[in-house]
Amino acid sequence: MSNSTPEAISRISSDRKRTNLLRHLEQPTIAFLCRIMPPFISPNMLTAFSLLASFLIFYGFWLGKDDSYALSISILGLALQWFGDSLDGRIAYYRNIPRKWYGFSLDMYMDWLSVVLMTLGFYFYMEDGYKVLSFLFVACYAGIMILTLLKYKIANVYAIDSGLFGPTELRIGICLVLLASMFYPSVLTYFAIIIVVFLFVINIVEFRNVLRLGDERDRE
Repeated sequence: MSNSTPEAISRISSDRKRTNLLRHLEQPTIAFLCRIMPPFISPNMLTAFSLLASFLIFYGFWLGKDDSYALSISILGLALQWFGDSLDGRIAYYRNIPRKWYGFSLDMYMDWLSVVLMTLGFYFYMEDGYKVLSFLFVACYAGIMILTLLKYKIANVYAIDSGLFGPTELRIGICLVLLASMFYPSVLTYFAIIIVVFLFVINIVEFRNVLRLGDERDRE
């Protein structure tokens, strides 16, 4: 079987539909990384690597409350998390060793733990008057995860993106905001408010889509 990039991209994305803005850059990059990954590195090792990177994000926020430059640790953590989270399931499909339901269950739960760790770090970083934003963020993100599972159950389509925005775009946005917050700390507070409102709107839109899909399924 050829290792050509188009074929590799098709293989690693066979179980999901991607619509995010950076997909045409991200998918070839993931396919390339899958091709060069040493055989001894397993999907489970990459999942564990992603979780460890989440602790790094938490640690950066924890230190950032006293030294804003420590937020650079969280930026590094987000980059490493993208690496592990993007490759763990994709490399299993690339190597033709997917464990669909085991991998799906593990990935969803590890994603949730990663979000909780990041949000917990954000909670400790924020001033008392704005700590509620961390709760609102994790609540809205949990809503999106639930709606994604419902859509998968009803329509048998697993989509991790909401239109042009997906986890990668969110990570990049957070990294840019953390970089700016190293010099202007208030930027993170304003971004948190914006992202919570954005996720709330996505929840409403996706909830309506899920209800529509459910109604169509019932009519069938």
